[in-house]
Amino acid sequence: MNGPLDLRILVLFLAGAGTAYLAYLHPAAGVALLAGVGVVTLLYMLLGSGGSDGDPPSR
Repeated sequence: MNGPLDLRILVLFLAGAGTAYLAYLHPAAGVALLAGVGVVTLLYMLLGSGGSDGDPPSR
């Protein structure tokens, strides 16, 4: 990273870590890694890839 830690990156990390921890505590909820990656991917798609104007990531 060239600049300071972006707030969106911190939110993505915390959401993924929290989801993975909950899935780890309750194995019936799913595999912890898969759940964490799923939440991070979804939030990444919703928040965009880092554009300042809020556009979704380009293909």
